[in-house]
Amino acid sequence: MAEIDIVLLLLAALFAGFIDAVAGGGGLIQVPTLLVALPEQAPAAVFGTNKLASIFGTGNAALRYARRIALPWGLALPAAAAAFVFSLGGAAAVSWLPREVVRPLVLLLLLLVLLYTVSRPEFGSIAGPRLEPGRERRLALLVGAVLGFYDGFFGPGAGSFMIFALVRWFRLDFLHASGAAKVVNFSTNAAALAYFVPNGHVLWAIGFGMAAFNILGAMLGSRLALRHGSGFVRGAFVAVAAVLMARLGWDIFVT
Repeated sequence: MAEIDIVLLLLAALFAGFIDAVAGGGGLIQVPTLLVALPEQAPAAVFGTNKLASIFGTGNAALRYARRIALPWGLALPAAAAAFVFSLGGAAAVSWLPREVVRPLVLLLLLLVLLYTVSRPEFGSIAGPRLEPGRERRLALLVGAVLGFYDGFFGPGAGSFMIFALVRWFRLDFLHASGAAKVVNFSTNAAALAYFVPNGHVLWAIGFGMAAFNILGAMLGSRLALRHGSGFVRGAFVAVAAVLMARLGWDIFVT
């Protein structure tokens, strides 16, 4: 592999870690860069290497959030557990449900999420009253299952969808929602690696090199989010959702 490709991968991992720590969507940067830099590798090896790099950045961001703010563990942990199990199910479903069926639906959902967020300037600026604990756990299991399955099956925007769900249905502000989403993202990354590693679909040297830069990006992103609060995270969330829409729209209508 050429030196320029190595530099490209490391920079992509740095930027992906930064974006993912704030608003989700790091895979939008990291996966296409891996595909370009490693054209000779099978897609499974690309996705496995991406997950190896991502889990370190996501784990670091989750720890940094947990040290600085009170994360809602009562909903984050049930959601993470359900997401782990259903992410494995989503990966298995790839073989019998064409991804092309999902893309237009995801594009529509992203549009609705973006319009909803932009049309309500106060949305996610401050936290609302928490749900009754039993209801919160049940809803967390449901949301974790749905988004875990989606992440295992298709993936783009899973972290952003999780942040939106935590703000919309669990009444968190964007900062706390981003922190809780990292716990769930860590779980789905672990589930993916539980499949990719035993099947030999990880390029370890490249993955660990990218992981170091992913961690650095996550440190920078989480530091900015914690310093500037929900307004900063909300702005990044809107930007990432718009870019995700543009990318999916290009894939559907142009390529």
